[in-house]
Amino acid sequence: MKYKNIPHTDLYPSVICLGTVPFGTSLDTSNAFHLLDTFFEHGGNFIDTAHNYGGWAPDGLGLSEKIVGRWVKERGIKENIIVATKGAHPLLSALHIPRLSRLDILTDLDESLRCLQAEAIDLYWLHRDDPKRPVADILETLHSQVTQGKIRYFGCSNWRLERIQEAQEYSTLHGMQGFAGNQLMWSLAIPNPEAFSDPTMVWMDGEMKAYHLQSGLAALAYTSQARGFFARLAQSPIDELPETLKKQYGSQENLKRMARLKKLAEEVSLPLSVLSLAYIVSQPFPAYAISGCSNMEQLRENLRAGDVQLEPALLDYLDG
Repeated sequence: MKYKNIPHTDLYPSVICLGTVPFGTSLDTSNAFHLLDTFFEHGGNFIDTAHNYGGWAPDGLGLSEKIVGRWVKERGIKENIIVATKGAHPLLSALHIPRLSRLDILTDLDESLRCLQAEAIDLYWLHRDDPKRPVADILETLHSQVTQGKIRYFGCSNWRLERIQEAQEYSTLHGMQGFAGNQLMWSLAIPNPEAFSDPTMVWMDGEMKAYHLQSGLAALAYTSQARGFFARLAQSPIDELPETLKKQYGSQENLKRMARLKKLAEEVSLPLSVLSLAYIVSQPFPAYAISGCSNMEQLRENLRAGDVQLEPALLDYLDG
């Protein structure tokens, strides 16, 4: 199916997007290449990385991008793959200080281009927002990079609804490119916001979903498996889950969703993980799920979700 958002000439992204957070740190180059090869061989063509992935390791800033860029170049598949990266994230040592000035954006963008060995970024996400900075300043900076050919399309990540609306209105009013997508925390499981240490993260709620439905803006879900909440719950009672996971997703509502998910999985003979991702990509607006995998078995299973289309009644059933 061809979606109207996140375009790339005649190439449209696979609804399952490969996440690359561990590339270069907990996953070495050889194993990362193996995952990328398998993803591509099974029809995947959409890869998500970020300039700060790897930044928690010594001299690790851009590690994930470097591996992805090297893989694309060595395989000679630049025209057959969509690479998205993110910039303008606060320093990991100072998460409370936004980095969304023109200089911050341009510095990160140029570094990402070097790491990816690319002349242009297919899709450039602003990793965080700075609500105190006018959207006009941010969009004019991004527009200048589109004009220079360094960015093809851009989107926002972890932006609040009112800021997205303001940015889209500004871009329309001034006849310039606006956000091609919105990347946010989203899964079948409802998060407990107070349990997450980073207050700048934004998740899908009712108002945000209504906006995507009304506007047709594409949504890209990170943490699309809720850190394995349902998979772990299928193996152990909630009291035995890791404490952090239990705090982040433990709730009566999510236990009810687990019961419905498990029942549906038994009826259609599909793994919970496949149905969890299918829930994302079956929405009545363009939606993509980032799949972060550490082994081939997980990757192959998650890719199956791209071939599963849940009817609206089943989406309503899972939502409860």
